[in-house]
Amino acid sequence: MRPAYLFAETASKFDSKIEVIKDGIRIDGKSVLSILTLGAAQGAEVLVEATGPDAKDAVKALGELLISGFPARAETGDASAG
Repeated sequence: MRPAYLFAETASKFDSKIEVIKDGIRIDGKSVLSILTLGAAQGAEVLVEATGPDAKDAVKALGELLISGFPARAETGDASAG
């Protein structure tokens, strides 16, 4: 669950509406439960869409988080989560 939490936590820092789209299913990117139900395993292709005043920054930050493979897990010592 840790990557879903990190994604939602990062998304929640922005005022913009954040959505994640996978296989035509669109969910709230600020909701851990929604992210978990999306079922996007490592390597899955997803689209991150944001609308609002800081949308560009939100997409950039979330894209970097996805591309990096959620390195914050290592910083917290939670290497078993995921």
